[in-house]
Amino acid sequence: MVTGWHLHSPLFFQLKNLSLLDLSSLSVTVPQSIHNSLTGNGYISYVHCVLQVFFFISFAWSEVAILTVMSYDRYVAICLPLHYEVIINPGMCRWAVTAVWISGGISGTLCTATTFSIRFCRAKIIHQFFCDVPQLLKLSCSNDYLGVVGVVVFISLVVFVCFFAITLSYVKIFSTVFRMPSAEGRSKVFSTCLPHLCVVSFFLFTADIAYLKPTSGSSTALDLMLSMFYTVVSPILNPVIYSLRNETIKQALRKLLLGGEFIGK
Repeated sequence: MVTGWHLHSPLFFQLKNLSLLDLSSLSVTVPQSIHNSLTGNGYISYVHCVLQVFFFISFAWSEVAILTVMSYDRYVAICLPLHYEVIINPGMCRWAVTAVWISGGISGTLCTATTFSIRFCRAKIIHQFFCDVPQLLKLSCSNDYLGVVGVVVFISLVVFVCFFAITLSYVKIFSTVFRMPSAEGRSKVFSTCLPHLCVVSFFLFTADIAYLKPTSGSSTALDLMLSMFYTVVSPILNPVIYSLRNETIKQALRKLLLGGEFIGK
């Protein structure tokens, strides 16, 4: 296994989980879309659709949660550096990541159970490249989708709280950075934190618009564009910001690709 002692810190443990979530989220939608494009067959079974909704919501919520945990980690590291090892200890880190995955499963279960408890009486055609909840609601034939809307609104409110916590963490980080005497130190923090905040905002903003805007009977280019943003673009951007811009990971990759031994004990 290719590892290094400095890649076992809480931040890199969180990064590994974020990478796993991004990869899992992409695997829920992209392979099926590619298969449909190559075969010209857009059919998807009921069971496959249920699984897509469950796993996509689970991974999407878990990603929001892990990003919130990571923003708090950066806040403690930059604003309370002397207390970092006490606050962000391995036990707390494992507990937080476990809570992230469990909460994702709960969110996915709630959304899936309420979505597929409604009656679908319209033509079972989804104008989307995967089984997205807003598109499924367009197939309902009565007001029995209100339970789904309630769950979506509740999750969206919790997501808003997470976004507020992320923003507050970065406000405190930036206020601390402005007081740094070193221009190089300020530049290093800004070059990492600002792209992170932009991608998080981009992901949550597009997802909230897609899920909270009123459903209509017809599909629009906006629906497809929004779904591409929060299902494909954001998971691809995360590794660029968190990994390729991180000097420790870049050094590890160089050592690995150049054939150096990098074995953790």
